Amino acid sequence: MVSQTTAARARAFLLRAVAVAMAAAFAIGAAMRLASAGDFGFGGSVAPTATMPPLDGATAWINSPALTTDSLRGKVVLVDFWTYSCINCLRTLPHVRAWAQKYREHGLVVLGVHTPEFDFERNPGNVLRATRDLKIDYPVAVDSNFALWQAFGTRAWPTLYFVDAKGQIRGQQLGEGRYDKAERMIQQLLREAGRTGVPDDLVSPQGAGTQAAPAPVPAESGETYVGSDRAQGFTAAEGRLRAGRAETYVPATSLRTNQWTLGGTWNVAGEYAQSDQKGGRIAYRFRARDLHLVLGPTVDGRPVRFRVRVDGMAPKDDHGSDTDAEGFGQVDAQRLYQLVRQRSSGTDRLFEIEFLDPGVRAYAFTFG
Repeated sequence: MVSQTTAARARAFLLRAVAVAMAAAFAIGAAMRLASAGDFGFGGSVAPTATMPPLDGATAWINSPALTTDSLRGKVVLVDFWTYSCINCLRTLPHVRAWAQKYREHGLVVLGVHTPEFDFERNPGNVLRATRDLKIDYPVAVDSNFALWQAFGTRAWPTLYFVDAKGQIRGQQLGEGRYDKAERMIQQLLREAGRTGVPDDLVSPQGAGTQAAPAPVPAESGETYVGSDRAQGFTAAEGRLRAGRAETYVPATSLRTNQWTLGGTWNVAGEYAQSDQKGGRIAYRFRARDLHLVLGPTVDGRPVRFRVRVDGMAPKDDHGSDTDAEGFGQVDAQRLYQLVRQRSSGTDRLFEIEFLDPGVRAYAFTFG
């Protein structure tokens, strides 16, 4: 911003560099997650692997005063690294919330660590709103500077760490799934800590909307970024994606699977593309049951109306939780929006979204 001091600009540049580095790590981690979702980082002996790092790098705390490793000694701790625009994190939340409620009286502390992927997720107010909307009532450390992420050696969202009552990390789980194994680990660590009456059964929460379980058949479309830093698969009738200035894009007349295009006037930045006029459009040919898009309203927070079409028609029964059957919806916060939720998948579909007001910011597509 114009009013930034030289020092502030230097700090902003440093944070941006860290974010890009973390994003690259996330891209690698995401690929690993697709190959080995739910893998645990321990063998059958579940021997200690490391001591839980200090938590003093958190920039803020939600639902709790600042916690320390000393204050947690004697408790079994489940650490969940997440970020609120991540579909994989959102789909894990029903189980994490259920474990927090079920085992709290038996000595389990669930600790969420919110490490941002996008700049808007650095804002503690945005994280606070997200935790309220997602009904998270356990402690959340706001890790906007990646201090805890680096201390734990985390490489992807979500990652779970299982810490015993002596403060030793006994296991790690990368990505979604394997919830039965995770809960058995929680039960084992509680019993090792001398807790009695620990339940033997397993939770079976049913998530809805963006928190619903992924399709049984893996999506053939992968996470796709709209900003210039990590954009892939873009095509247009002429030209290429141009960053740093307003451009009028003529959309491609046809798309191959996993290609996308812009229509109308857009200003493309590193993390997002911003529509400067009403009528801005994005089209994507995808193969997956669910389609999500991370979006934000105008810079001053005004909502942006939109309409979704699938294969040129209203989505009807295939509409997502953030649209109606005719495809209408509204961007009112910086978050992930579920725009398509099909009854089945397996064939290519053409997704199109038109923004009926100017100023929207589009960040990334994810699928399920």
